[in-house]
Amino acid sequence: MAPILRGIGRMLLGAVLVMLAVPASAQIRIDITEGVTQPMPVAVPELFGASVFEQERGADIANVVANNLRRSGIFQPLDRGAFLQSPDDLRAGPRFADWRLINAQGLISGTVTILDDGQLRADFRLWDVVSETQLVGQSLTTFPDNWREVAHRISDAVFERLTGEPGYFNTRLVYVSETGPQEARTKRLAIMDQDGGNHEFLTDGSELVLTPRFSPTPADPVITYMAYVDNQPRVYLLDLESRQREVLGDFPGMTFSPRFSPDGNRVVFSWAQNGNSDIYVMDLRTRQIQRLTFDPGIDTSPSFSPDGSRIAFESDRGGSQQVYVMNADGTDPARITFGTGRFGGPVWSPRGDLIAFTNIFGGRFHIGVIRPDGSGLRLLADSFHVEGPTWAPNGRALIYFSQTPSGQGSIARLIGVDLTGTHTWPVPTPQNGSDPAWGPLIGQQ
Repeated sequence: MAPILRGIGRMLLGAVLVMLAVPASAQIRIDITEGVTQPMPVAVPELFGASVFEQERGADIANVVANNLRRSGIFQPLDRGAFLQSPDDLRAGPRFADWRLINAQGLISGTVTILDDGQLRADFRLWDVVSETQLVGQSLTTFPDNWREVAHRISDAVFERLTGEPGYFNTRLVYVSETGPQEARTKRLAIMDQDGGNHEFLTDGSELVLTPRFSPTPADPVITYMAYVDNQPRVYLLDLESRQREVLGDFPGMTFSPRFSPDGNRVVFSWAQNGNSDIYVMDLRTRQIQRLTFDPGIDTSPSFSPDGSRIAFESDRGGSQQVYVMNADGTDPARITFGTGRFGGPVWSPRGDLIAFTNIFGGRFHIGVIRPDGSGLRLLADSFHVEGPTWAPNGRALIYFSQTPSGQGSIARLIGVDLTGTHTWPVPTPQNGSDPAWGPLIGQQ
């Protein structure tokens, strides 16, 4: 669908949410804070449709929902071949005894209807099979070719109701798509749903592009990225709805694209001038630039805290590459990593409780997290080369890229990992993929 139509479709996508008042003790719930060793079994039948087209869309939506829940590592969708009640029969209500026979704890039922004005309406319900109660009821209306967003919205509603945490399925990823030999890679910006659907290229490959970053404002989706023009780094702002781009500036010596402030009005970045790399911040409304660090060491990879009051960055000012935290005006820098090896690429969690980083020691790369005060360091993933963690908007998962040797070059792939490090999943891309950035939840401020 054309970008402007997709934007209109998202504005038209409405929801009516109904939660029935039943005792909390009677409802199923899953705690995701310590990791899930036994995923919750849930039944996700195809949504009922009266016509062939409605049946096809009902199956498509159910498949996306089931795959979303499965990839989370928290839920285990059951085999539909074991279901004892059809989507048509479910319209009259679940026969809970039939679903308990196959050990389902949660059940999703629903219908898909094409309205007289051509819109697609999906009605769904989430049922607690054990207590025989409805937990959620929702009706969504949109353009027929925007059905994937409906599926993601349903997935988010189920995730939030059963875990108590916001979902992250109705989101997009922007990343760098790589093709060609290692010594002459063509790199293009690409965007897709978090599950790989709705894939589109944003640039044509004529420029070398690096490190895209999402703005935090879903109502006005913009990314910033760096491209090399005449062998010099140039920073762009790209409006994802109009696809118009604006030059933010030419910054010789810049190696990473800026990151937005939480309000979207500023960007923070590292910039090497006169042989010294420091942290700067630019006000996007005035284009005024302020220098924040004045240390002779290399200061780079800054990232705002979600409240905008602090900035995490990496620096070798202490003799080795480590992660530091300072106030947003550059005052009171403090080192927070003291473990083995080098630490860099810090990214603040949207929840504010953790900072993700890349760690290198023993000839291997690791993705880890640490609290802003330097406590609670944990490594979540390790491999030959892993880098570039980016947070889900609910702060419960990360996506990073992994490079593995292949012949004379390497293969770059995107990988997801939950916050406990116990569950990982591949994020599909048509070609090699690197430098991912996870966007905010669509349709919410």
